[in-house]
Amino acid sequence: MALPPAILSSADSSSVESTCTAFSLTPEEFNTLKSRVTAAKATAYCPYSNFRVGAVLLTRSGEYISGANVENASYPVTTCAERVAFGKAITEGHRGFKAVAVATDISPPASPCGMCRQCIREFCDLSTPIIMFDKEGDYSVMRLEELLPLSFGPESLGVQAQV
Repeated sequence: MALPPAILSSADSSSVESTCTAFSLTPEEFNTLKSRVTAAKATAYCPYSNFRVGAVLLTRSGEYISGANVENASYPVTTCAERVAFGKAITEGHRGFKAVAVATDISPPASPCGMCRQCIREFCDLSTPIIMFDKEGDYSVMRLEELLPLSFGPESLGVQAQV
């Protein structure tokens, strides 16, 4: 059984530095992801659950694409923040992502739901870091392959992934 990821403080420069080194990010990219994902969370439309989620994608070309959850009275019609961000990115022509950040108002940090993990799998390498921020700005980080082991992706259907 896998251990849960460590919760790190984004105020601790050595934790951020270690994270950046491990996941090939710069401190500026990390801090921009953190500030943008917090801002994205503030735009969430969630009048039913009041569970705000923001997501930000860092493209390989250095652009940041944000999304927030959009609820509907018919819950299955609700769209998660991660899928909003990927929908925007893909329809704007982006392919290849360096990192995914997610933020919620709970602690410890929440991971993407199963449906979003599968969506991320469609567009990201298995080694892509998923940085999950909690309400205090503390975070956990895992690679996609850790969040979605034994995954099913485009290559399972004989299609070259567009990552």
